[in-house]
Order: sequence, then structure tokens, then C-alpha cells
Amino acid sequence: MRSPLKQIFLFLILFFCLGSNLSAQTEDEFSSALDSARALEDNKKDSVIFNAKYIRYTTLDILKQSTRTVQLDTTHVNFQYYNKQNLPWNPTINLGSYGLASRDLLFNPNKSIGFQAGFHALERYLLNADSVQYFRARARFSELYAVGFFFDDQVFRVRLAQNIHPRLNIGAEYHATNTEGYYMNQDYDDRKATVFTWYESKNNRYNLLLNATINSLNSSENGSIVDDHLYGKDVFKDTSSTSNMGYMPRLRGSQKNRPLNKWKDNSFFIRQSYYIGRLDTIKVGTPGMEVHPTNSIAHNTSIRQRKFVFYKNEEDREGAFPFGDAVLVDDTTKITTITNEFNYGFYLRGKGVFKNEAKLDLGFQNDLIWYSDSLTSDFYQNSMLKGQLGYKFSDRIDVQAKVNQIVVGKNSGDFLYETYANVLLSEKLGVLTIGAYSQNKSPEMVYERMNYTYHQWNYEWNKSKTQNLSFSYRNAKLGFKAKVDYFLMDNYLYFKEVDNPSNDELLLRQIKPEQHGSMNLLKATVGQNFRLGRFHLDNLIVYQKTDAAAILAIPELYTWHSFYYADILYKVMDFRLGFDVRFNTPFRSPSYAINAGQFYNDNVGIEYSTYPIMDLWATGNIKRVNLFISYNFANQMVSPKGYYTVRRYPMQDANLRFGVSWKFYD
Repeated sequence: MRSPLKQIFLFLILFFCLGSNLSAQTEDEFSSALDSARALEDNKKDSVIFNAKYIRYTTLDILKQSTRTVQLDTTHVNFQYYNKQNLPWNPTINLGSYGLASRDLLFNPNKSIGFQAGFHALERYLLNADSVQYFRARARFSELYAVGFFFDDQVFRVRLAQNIHPRLNIGAEYHATNTEGYYMNQDYDDRKATVFTWYESKNNRYNLLLNATINSLNSSENGSIVDDHLYGKDVFKDTSSTSNMGYMPRLRGSQKNRPLNKWKDNSFFIRQSYYIGRLDTIKVGTPGMEVHPTNSIAHNTSIRQRKFVFYKNEEDREGAFPFGDAVLVDDTTKITTITNEFNYGFYLRGKGVFKNEAKLDLGFQNDLIWYSDSLTSDFYQNSMLKGQLGYKFSDRIDVQAKVNQIVVGKNSGDFLYETYANVLLSEKLGVLTIGAYSQNKSPEMVYERMNYTYHQWNYEWNKSKTQNLSFSYRNAKLGFKAKVDYFLMDNYLYFKEVDNPSNDELLLRQIKPEQHGSMNLLKATVGQNFRLGRFHLDNLIVYQKTDAAAILAIPELYTWHSFYYADILYKVMDFRLGFDVRFNTPFRSPSYAINAGQFYNDNVGIEYSTYPIMDLWATGNIKRVNLFISYNFANQMVSPKGYYTVRRYPMQDANLRFGVSWKFYD
């Protein structure tokens, strides 16, 4: 660690000097330029308004209800949280470096039904077709995003969108990441891209969405460092090594022979929708114009190809895997899915009245699935009925009920029934939400079948059942939010180490799926933001109580607190300067099965000591530029010297990060 305090000081000087240098262009000059641009527009002269107000986007979920766009977010709020492993509101346990296998720290149930492969360790890094943003831009929009530069994590993104004419927009997005990690064979790289287009007819009735998405993720596996006595704890007390790279990992292959989990996930998506009958349009003539149909029909088609590969080409001299003599391992699972979905929507409302509205959505979805692993291949299909019934009474009550039921196919009998009601008490009193759902879910494929080098099984399991009841309350004026969830679960599936009371070498690190009976979980989440002048304190507390803590492997308490100062520097640079502290109580830390890509409950059952982890940060915005600098795990200089979330895998050391995002409208 090379003088981290000096590095922080130098970057803060750079950070604020940049704002100072730009102060020459005052707000009055900017307003004058904007007024001139608007005058040209009013006089119907050719002009471009350089303003994010005219860069808007929509998503698939939005267009399922109406033609509506959202203004581009140009703020720097939460800009420092570039690593999806360390989102304060959705933290993970992981193998200790960006891009490596991760699992949710908090209990977040999977509400999907139907066929699922069961590989989730790298899901956070995927670029998904369903989350693509489709733009409507008066001017060409582009963005450059970069984190790292000369630091260990180098994350780069560029995206571009342009209207060919007012009704047709095309765009593309490209991501590239390279990380080195903190120990040998912890490097990660990915290449992700999507191209997309959105077309809307002149009469606002026909919409076409299309995208093609490519993901290639390469996550190295080092099997953890070699330290058999205290499972790696000595690495934080050892003063003989000046670099973490001096510790030998269990897997040491390099370059083309480096051990890794490799994911390929490519897809093509097209959606066509048509509005029938009367159209209700609001905000006419503004960038935020909305078109609400009274009848709509839609058809989606998607083709998705996924490949999950574990590769190594070396002997297992240090016991990273279960007993075996395989040198070359190339375990592969391939899945191809073709999905067709048909939808009809009916809306009942008074002409031009949106406060009282009833709606009915009906849908049918068919999935064709080709599955193959290292030994076998199969073909499956599922047919699902979908329905949604909703009613909005005035602007205060919104009641929704949803039904998803697989009626034919491999996962026949799966269902998800869900309902909720939003009640606006008043602008001062806030919003109350009551929700519930019932889920019947087939086992994911990894629990039923595994034909890999070190793991083989073929099981039949009962469907997992989940009943949920939730209450939440939000009050924006008070900066308060709270939610209480109760879960009753039956036949919960998880991975565990094979029982081995005699410590038989043949059974060490052998895992198998297991199904647990009835369990209960209560999850309470409270968030409260305080403000005193320019000082802010944001807080999040999550309490989880269950009668199956050893099965779920989650902490009972998690807290996150962010204290920062917010101001505007020289009337140009909007900035925040502060620190975060997060903490969770000890819990049964799982182990990680390398070639299966699964976290599992081992026979040791270690509960590592946990400590508050502090991050220092600053963010800023200068017109189209967002900046951040952060020093993460800053308290390593004092205590603790290191910590764990997964058995044998030490978490990352204190680190300095810098990032920038620059948006262009021209």
C-alpha cells in the first residue's frame, strides 16, 4: 500500500481544482446561452438544444403499459457504487475481488418460475436484454464511463443513441472490464455489448423494440490461498510478505491454462405492439408526452443461448477439489431457449381521465428449451398463462393482482400468484403498501442433474413453496421508509457438504443438493435519512430472524450508514464528501465449490468475526461530467487487518478508486 493518505489528498486537490477552473462560466452565462437556443427554436430556425431534458428513454416494462419516457439521470447520487458486489442496499458475500463469484448477503427470494439452470454466481455482471434502455433523443446522445485507469479495477463503458428521424432511434452500448485481483489468479475480464432500436409509428399506435445482446465473462479461480492451519487467518498477521501476490494459491495455472469459470450469454429480442381503439394522450407537445391505449396487442420473440464452462489444466496438488486425478477439466453446460409471448391489454377509463382506471392484461408464453451437459442432452418446453387485473381509484388507491401459471410442460404446476395495494394516505402522511404472493416452483436444473468431473448426481425433488406477506410504508418528506416481510417456505433447496464424521478423504469437499422442510423468516427493513443544513446522514438497517439460520447462512443484522456534506463549489460543481460504514453480525460462512460454481454449507460451520467496514468517498457533477473518488476499507490501517465472508477466501484490501462519466448531447 503506497502512501494511501497522500494519494487521497492529491486526488481531492485535483477533484476540487477541476471545479474551480470551470467556474469562469457562470450560471448567468449558461442561462443566456440556453435562452438564445430556445429563441432560435421558437423562430423555427435550425438549432440544437444542449440539454439533458430532451434526452429521454423507455424500457420494456414501461412500454407494456403505455408509451412513456423517462428523463435521463445526470446526477452523481450513488455514483461511487460502481461495483455491483458492494451495493449498500443489496450487499454480497464473495471471493474477495471484483468479478469473482458472489451470493446475496441478505435474503432475496427468487420469484421466477419455470425452467432455470441454477447458475447464479456471476449473474450480477450480465447485461440483460430485459433491462436495455431505448432512447428518444432530440440530439445525438453518447456517454463515456470509466473506473480505474491505473488502478486494479478497470471498468469501461460507452453508449450511443441517435434518432434517425423523430420516430426511429438506434443505439449501441459496449462494456469492457479488466481486473487484477489481490491474490494470484483472481483476475477477471468481460466483454458485453448490445445494439438496440425503437420505432414508433406516426399515429402513435405501433411500436417496435429490437435488441441483440452479447455477454462474455471470464472469472479466474484460484481455489483460495494455501494456509491449512487457520483457513487463511494468518495472512492478515503475517508481516514477512510485502505483497499478497507472494501467497501461493491452490490453483496456479497461468495464461491459457489459468483455471476459470467462463460464461457466454447471447440473445436476440423483438417486440411488436399495436394500440386499438381510442388513445388518450397527455403532455402533448412536450418531451414527456404519454400515449395511453384503451386496447393493445403485443407479441415478443426472444432467442437466448447460454454456456457455462469450468476449465482447468493442472493437477490438484493442494486439495482444491474433491478426491480425483483429473488434470484437464472442461465441464460445460449449454442451454438454448426460444420464447414466444402474446399479450392483450384492455383499459377502462373515462375519456382523458387517468385517476380512475381499470385494466386487464392477458398473456400466453411458450418456451422451447434445449439443454445439454458433458454427458447428456434433452429438450423441454413450457406453456404459461399470464393475467393481471388492476384498478386505480382516484390517485390514492392502486390495487393489482397478477397470475402466472405453467399449464403444460416440464415445469407444469409452477405458479406465482401476487397481489398488492398502494394507499396514498396524504402528501404529508406518505404511502402504505400491503402485498402478498404465493409461489410453487420447480427445482433448478443444478439440483436435479449434475454430470461434472467432480460432482455427479441425479435426483427428483418436490416443488418448493413460498408464502409471503409484506407491509411497507414510505414518507418522502420525512426521508423514511420501512418494510416488513414474512416468509413461510417449504422444500427449500440448498447445497451442503456430504456428511463425513470419520473425515474420509474420499468425501472431503464432496457436495450434494438437499431439501429442507418448513422454515420461517421475518425480514424487517428500515431506512431513515436525516439532514441538518448541508450535512446528511442516510441509514439502512435490515433485521432477519429465521428458524433455519444454519441453512440460509445469512446474518441476523445488517446496517449501513452514510454521512456526507453536500454543497455547490463556485456555483459550478455540485459535490458530496463523506464516508460510509457497514456492518453485519456473524453468520455461518459458506464454502465455495469451484467447478460447480455453487456456494454450499460445509461440515465445519465457521462463523467469522465481523467488523465495521468504512469507505471514504467524494462525488461531484460539473454539467455533463460526473466524478468520484473513493478509498474503500479505509479502517484496515487501524483495525481489522482483514476479514472474510466466504470460508478460506480473504476479502480485498484497502483500495483507492477513481471514476468518471461524461455525457454528450450534440
